[in-house]
Formats: sequence, structure tokens, C-alpha cells
Amino acid sequence: MFPNHVDAIHQLKIENKEFSRIFAEYHDLTREIHRGETNVVEMDDFHMQDLRKRRLQILDRVTKILK
Repeated sequence: MFPNHVDAIHQLKIENKEFSRIFAEYHDLTREIHRGETNVVEMDDFHMQDLRKRRLQILDRVTKILK
């Protein structure tokens, strides 16, 4: 996701509990979205759209922190 920031992300996950929580939530949402896209879990379009919006909001927060 951020190949140029691997070290910074690792350090932030260790030092910043809020960042660590946000990053974990991003990965949880990504897993849930993937499960819906691959039909492992049935999911209506509204729910899928909501998950994608939440993930994008988190991605924006991560990007701001990294800058």
C-alpha cells in the first residue's frame, strides 16, 4: 500500500496506539471487502459500498499521518 513508507509505518505502529488501531481497522475492512467480492460472505451492494467508503476514509487518515 505504501512501499516507500514501510519503515515509518512499522515505527508508527509500535509508538502510536491510535495509528496501530487505524491500520488494523484498515486491514480488517480490506479482508471483509475481499470476502464479499469473492462471495465467501453474501453482501449486498449497499454494505459493500459502505465498507469501501470506510476503508477510503481510513486510508486518507493514514496518508495524512504519514505526511
